[in-house]
Amino acid sequence: MGLFNINCDKASHICDKSQYNEASLLDVLMLKTHLLFCKVCRYHSRKNCLLTKRLKSTDIHILDDTSKAKMEKKLQTELSKQQQ
Repeated sequence: MGLFNINCDKASHICDKSQYNEASLLDVLMLKTHLLFCKVCRYHSRKNCLLTKRLKSTDIHILDDTSKAKMEKKLQTELSKQQQ
């Protein structure tokens, strides 16, 4: 197996890493070479890019850890009140 000849599992992993800018230049080159020959991975890569683009374009706000902890504590308090 040559340097740029990777299997689909490895290509999928590199594709995911590249979406988060965590793939090295060598990884990206191996992925691009694989995508030239693999229709299934090209489709996966295209869908992965589309999903990332859509997620970045949304106005999603994520709770910080402190807010999550407060919410969980309040929920536990309410559940214990209902059990009594």
